[in-house]
Amino acid sequence: MLNMKSRYAIRALQYLAQRHGDGPVQIGEIADAQRIPRKFLTVILSELSREGLVGTKRGRAGGYWLEKPPTDISYGDIIRITRGSLALVPCASRLAYEPCENCLPEAECHLRLVMLAVRDATALILDKLSLADPPPREIHI
Repeated sequence: MLNMKSRYAIRALQYLAQRHGDGPVQIGEIADAQRIPRKFLTVILSELSREGLVGTKRGRAGGYWLEKPPTDISYGDIIRITRGSLALVPCASRLAYEPCENCLPEAECHLRLVMLAVRDATALILDKLSLADPPPREIHI
């Protein structure tokens, strides 16, 4: 399940993608339009700025914008930045692997094999979809 940080980040970036090329967008506009608490949005946009997805400028004429074209930002990238992994369990993560607590040895764990397949299918979909794409109605894998 996506945490609120990831969901808010996606909604904020979708909004910035719609406004791409229009100049800086003030945080209050994003927060109001996407119903995101402003303080939480500030933290999220700061993290996205450090990761190179969002540009920022202070002051009256300042705001936020996408540093990359919407076509170059995938949903997989956003979730990895805000959540750390696409995997549902830590032992199935490629980038944040950890052995599961209170589990069977990995060689005996059938759940891990299922979760590896789920992670790979999820990555295939999320890495193909960018902020520039319209929301898909159906996805076939």
